[in-house]
Amino acid sequence: MNHIKEILEYNRVFVENKEYEAYRTGRFPNKRMVIITCMDTRLTELLPKAMNLRNGDVKIIKNAGAIISQPFGSVMRSVLVALYELEADEVLVIGHYECGMAALNADHMVNEMLDRGISQEVLNTLENSGIKLNKWLKGFDNIEEGVGSTVKLIKNHPLLPPNTPVHGMVIHPDTGELTLVVDGNEQ
Repeated sequence: MNHIKEILEYNRVFVENKEYEAYRTGRFPNKRMVIITCMDTRLTELLPKAMNLRNGDVKIIKNAGAIISQPFGSVMRSVLVALYELEADEVLVIGHYECGMAALNADHMVNEMLDRGISQEVLNTLENSGIKLNKWLKGFDNIEEGVGSTVKLIKNHPLLPPNTPVHGMVIHPDTGELTLVVDGNEQ
């Protein structure tokens, strides 16, 4: 099935019927918050509903496991842009139970890469260039510790505005129940 054609046809009708009007908002988050969360499909609608968030309330950054692994990578840059340019003044890291990044098997993933056409030569070149795939593809053993590590990385970032609350939570992907792991107001 060609999903692109289906998407474009739906979009044509969506725009033609002005259905977008229900989602109009400004570029600044109403609740002045930036959220880093997992890209898990179960959270797409559940997370905002479980938190009473509407379109325009927060900036949401999604990636695998809600992990910031590079302090000067694109995820942390997005957090800083939200804080300095888009009027956010609070950060929330939200992981979830049953996350695919928990105990991610880097060897299995490398084997999948080989099976899908990435050559051993490319993998060897990366390793010889100092990129340790087993470290780069590592997840976490415990979701609370994973969230805590990302909170700590953000909180200790040299470019984070002083006194910025950085919170950590875990959401249950079936019920939407939230558990507070780190209260950024107590840091």
